[in-house]
Amino acid sequence: MKRTLTWLITGILLIGSSATGRGEDNALTAEQQAEGWIALFDGSSLEGWSIKSGIATYEVEDGTILGTTAAGSPNTFLISDETFADFELVFDVKLEDKQLNSGVQIRSKLRDDGKYGGRVYGPQVEIEAGPGQAGYIYGEQAGGWQSTAPKSKDPDVNQHDYFQNGEWNHYRVRAVGRKIETFINGNQVADLQHDPQRYQENAEGFIGLQVHGVGDRGPYQVRWKNLYLRPITAN
Repeated sequence: MKRTLTWLITGILLIGSSATGRGEDNALTAEQQAEGWIALFDGSSLEGWSIKSGIATYEVEDGTILGTTAAGSPNTFLISDETFADFELVFDVKLEDKQLNSGVQIRSKLRDDGKYGGRVYGPQVEIEAGPGQAGYIYGEQAGGWQSTAPKSKDPDVNQHDYFQNGEWNHYRVRAVGRKIETFINGNQVADLQHDPQRYQENAEGFIGLQVHGVGDRGPYQVRWKNLYLRPITAN
């Protein structure tokens, strides 16, 4: 009963939010536009994005961005041409295969390593089957876990079941200054004060959709839709 009530409340919160992208997928409502939201994905093309760091593939299928692993590829990223500093970001994501973990880069940059257009580095919002560590902040090529919870050996601390396997999951990310907050399906996961030095290195950057390297396993797939971002001007 308690779990049923929790999901009922979560559903009400999601329906009540103007930034969830409910209604027509990948299309901003007039209210969202008035609030300053922009669509990062138009539902039909990958215009405004490019692939870096690996050879996994990205394509548009049924109004979603479909990422598919490639044997032997390192972590691969579909990165936005635009960069952002302070913002609120929302998106829906679905792992087609529980064996795959993924992530969304925020404020990230490229380091020239002479391969695959450069190596992506910066904060990453984890995407992982539940129970797990989805929503915590990882430093991709930037020091590993930035959130402290995943470092704990206590499963009551380092994991949760907010991510629904085999279903679409709604993420909300708010990054203002050093503070990064994340929510999955209305549940807060991370509330991070970014390390000052790491924040200075990644105070602004692109958004990136990760297809994780899986060695010779797979192929595995992950999908995204309803990627909306609202820039925030610091007071």
